[in-house]
Amino acid sequence: MFFGSIPALVTPFNDGQVDVEALRAFVEWQISEGSNGLVPCGTTGEVATLSAEEHRLVVATTVEAAAGRVPVIAGCGGYNTAAVIAATKMAADAGADAALCVVPYYNKPNQAGLVAHFTAVADASPLPIVLYNVPGRTIVDMSVVTIGELSQHDNIVAIKDATGNVGRVTDQRLASGDDFVLLSGDDMTALGFNATGGAGCISVTANVAPKLCAELQTATRAGDWEDARRLQALLYPLHLAMFADPSPGPAKYALSKIREGFSAEVRLPVTQPSGSACHIVDAALKHAGLAG
Repeated sequence: MFFGSIPALVTPFNDGQVDVEALRAFVEWQISEGSNGLVPCGTTGEVATLSAEEHRLVVATTVEAAAGRVPVIAGCGGYNTAAVIAATKMAADAGADAALCVVPYYNKPNQAGLVAHFTAVADASPLPIVLYNVPGRTIVDMSVVTIGELSQHDNIVAIKDATGNVGRVTDQRLASGDDFVLLSGDDMTALGFNATGGAGCISVTANVAPKLCAELQTATRAGDWEDARRLQALLYPLHLAMFADPSPGPAKYALSKIREGFSAEVRLPVTQPSGSACHIVDAALKHAGLAG
């Protein structure tokens, strides 16, 4: 259902507003470069700063621009179960193919709460659910036992695992079965993730290097580990650079350097990357062959 390189799209802004034309062009470029899916309105898309109207606009614009060529997995997460259910219905109305739902943050549910939350969302959602486990942001870590239990729900079909713990991939595969899709949410360990049973990566770096990220994913699916390691070596400094300052500041800065007219604008509380972070990004772009 979902595989390969799936960028967690940045949201282009212009003078404080969502830049719809820039988003359409960005989606077109992503698909032409080989991306296998698109995730609008995730963390990288600054969804926490979008109004409800903007949230729907970004999802609908991405769906329209993709035109069925790749699946669109709309970010719909939150810490209010009723609001998450409403977001999945909005995303379905906008034409998305699935909903990405993060572990509830701030209110720190236990594992029983996670099961109850995601079961309620999956029961009510018109879209398939992709779980999103990112304890570095949510504090709470979804356990392998919980993932295994939730994977039995007919409407919960995949997980984005941003723990960076490659050792968990086999454990999750054993707990959830072969039909449950395991996607990395951590670019730096995506190669190892696939080697131990993953199907792809929901990626920050793919915003900036979609072709290279897609080629790496293709190499892992073909079992061409030598080429995958070559591509990993090209991409690794860029993976690090994307978090030289709070995301998506570095990614938007990088895009402003390699795509004519792309604005590096972000919304508070994220700020423009520092000078030192920009130097790190510049060096990584050069290393990857994306800029002179």
